[in-house]
Amino acid sequence: TRMIIRAAKVMRLDSLWAIDHWLDFPPMGIWDEDFSWVAEAGSSPHEFFSWTPLLGFAAGRAGKIQLAVGVTDPLRHHPVKLAQDALTLAHVARRPPILGIGAGEAENLIPYGINFDTPVARLEEALQIIRMCFDSRGPFDFNGEHFQLDGAMMDLGTPPDRTPEVWVAAHGPRMLRLTGRYGDGWYPAIQMTPDQYATGLATIREAATNAGRDPMAITPGFSMFYAVAPSETEAEQLLNSPPVRFFALLTPHSFWAQLGHSHPLGEGFRGGIDFIPQRYEGPEILKAMAAVPADVLAKTVVWGTPTQVIDQIGALVGVGLRHVTLVSMSAL
Repeated sequence: TRMIIRAAKVMRLDSLWAIDHWLDFPPMGIWDEDFSWVAEAGSSPHEFFSWTPLLGFAAGRAGKIQLAVGVTDPLRHHPVKLAQDALTLAHVARRPPILGIGAGEAENLIPYGINFDTPVARLEEALQIIRMCFDSRGPFDFNGEHFQLDGAMMDLGTPPDRTPEVWVAAHGPRMLRLTGRYGDGWYPAIQMTPDQYATGLATIREAATNAGRDPMAITPGFSMFYAVAPSETEAEQLLNSPPVRFFALLTPHSFWAQLGHSHPLGEGFRGGIDFIPQRYEGPEILKAMAAVPADVLAKTVVWGTPTQVIDQIGALVGVGLRHVTLVSMSAL
């Protein structure tokens, strides 16, 4: 963690994000050095620290770097606990922390016996409760379908100008509208064209306006997966690397269908939200990876030379993007 913070300062990064996962996506059956140099003998892709102590440790060393989690969910964690964690971090960090939140993923829920029915409805209630925790003083009530609070209190409060920001990992229309009603930021992670990004942002801003909020106060973000190399030929070679091929499998069937292909994991497959790694054997996933078409690979991640990648980011900035979080596929 100390080394990551030092590197972030040297690179003059604005934010540092932790992950809230219990599992990663690669099945153990493909986790070896042929998949990635990260997969050392005896290691596991499913080794994750808890984000709350991790960012608490980082807070004393991060300085002006904004600390964030991207993303947690209100299915594993009660929304009052999430609010308390974010408020605690606000007290120990120099900048307002970002509570990135979404509707959850099957891999972090179903193997642990956590109900994954109506996750968006549960998230909507959670967003309201988190806001109440940030804004209320003294007891408050909430009578929802999924959460009921009777005289609940969260009097921790925030230091001046350090109220946590809530960024919603939204992609579908309903989630985009929730971002407009309750979010301080938008944090999608699926590759989009500038037109698609602009359409999503317009939905968010319309919902914010309808809710009586300032639509321009919501930060348009993006968790961008990218592959970069000194030359376009080398970057294209990266697209054929196992991590990128596997990442392409985590895109939904609807994405493949737009390009005229059938997803090897089935027409009902919704992408990473449905994927549970221990339910797939290595040979099955390797066969599916080999079947990923070139055009699917090319549209799964942002790729190219540094100049080309910057230009693609610039095209999104042109339609509203203000905060990009880069996830390097090249490093795997």
